[in-house]
Amino acid sequence: MAKEDFVVGLDIGTTKICALVGKRDLEGRIEILGLGLSPSKGLRKGMVVDIEHTIQSITKAVEEAEAQAGVEITGIYAGIAGGHIEGLNRSGAVAVAHPNREITRRDVERAMNAAQVVAISPDREVIHVLPQDFTIDDQDGIKEPVGMSGVRLEARIHIVTGAVAAAQNIVRSVNRAGFRVEDIILQPLASAEAVLTPEEKELGVVLVDIGGGTSDITLFLEGNVWHTAVLSVGGDQVTNDVAIGLSTPISGAEKIKKSYGSCLTSLVGEEEMLRIPGIGGRKDHPLKRRVLSEIIQPRMEEIFSLVNEEIRKTGYEDLVNAGVVVTGGASLMKGVVELAEQVLDVPIRLGLPQGVSGLTPNVNSPIYATGVGLVMQGLRYRALGRPSRFTEGHLFTKITDRMKEWLKEFF
Repeated sequence: MAKEDFVVGLDIGTTKICALVGKRDLEGRIEILGLGLSPSKGLRKGMVVDIEHTIQSITKAVEEAEAQAGVEITGIYAGIAGGHIEGLNRSGAVAVAHPNREITRRDVERAMNAAQVVAISPDREVIHVLPQDFTIDDQDGIKEPVGMSGVRLEARIHIVTGAVAAAQNIVRSVNRAGFRVEDIILQPLASAEAVLTPEEKELGVVLVDIGGGTSDITLFLEGNVWHTAVLSVGGDQVTNDVAIGLSTPISGAEKIKKSYGSCLTSLVGEEEMLRIPGIGGRKDHPLKRRVLSEIIQPRMEEIFSLVNEEIRKTGYEDLVNAGVVVTGGASLMKGVVELAEQVLDVPIRLGLPQGVSGLTPNVNSPIYATGVGLVMQGLRYRALGRPSRFTEGHLFTKITDRMKEWLKEFF
């Protein structure tokens, strides 16, 4: 298979590193050709803390995907997440330059440049510049202004920034594993690509991606991103609570959580039992499953309460007409949807990758939402001929260059 026929998405998470090889089939669906998984031993809350262990995990996952797909992997699209991620909404306006007041791509570029004039500290880099809408004179909500007439053009954009060191460590880990980073993509945006429908994005929807170390929040209105946030709490905190509450090792607590955990005590029968592995040579002992649920439920309620606060802070809570979509590994626990509905008081559904063929039974799970989304984004970038943003001597291409890439993509 020719290299240009497939792309590789690398989900670098706190609990697992997942590599997916995919291409578009004849019907335009995403066909997954290979899947590689490795425990993530060098990350904490989405950030590299041990580069050697991270390199080993990346190598194992990519080589496994490579062998399954029967291809040679050189370049990858890597995900980035973590508490260092920040999103900003900005706007900028310019006078239309054309004598007959027809708006050109150059006018759009000038308005976009005006919108991104924001002080960013030297230890941060722009990861994404995402369009929202345009206003021409008094007419707002315009998606494609090129070719329209007006005197004043205003652009509204969402800028995602991240810590330079966090991105550098991802790139360095991938490079030292023997692969090239073609681009870095914000992981919750990738998850949204995989699990949300265009109708949901247009109506207004919030994606909550609950991973091991963090919970990522992305709010869409009228098809575009209007808010991104990262909460430094996720499935690992639930596991720690279980380990402490049941006096069992972390590894055992994780297995118990996955096998018997429920986010709602009311969904567990009074007499349901399980066995808890002993610690320090002690014997296993029986436990009512409701006790486990009573440990898990408060932490999951906390996560959804924080999500609720974040949505309310945006001021857009009344515009989220399509409700909330929950994805990520922790969303697989019994009762997640029911608990989220109780706390958030909006319609909730579980987010599964959509429009996928090939290894569908293997990847049709919230666990792989980010990986599938990275493949989707990578294929789109490849089709557009989008060059790597990484240049010699600099982590990212300049923001003005990425503005031009965005203009090519949308106009």
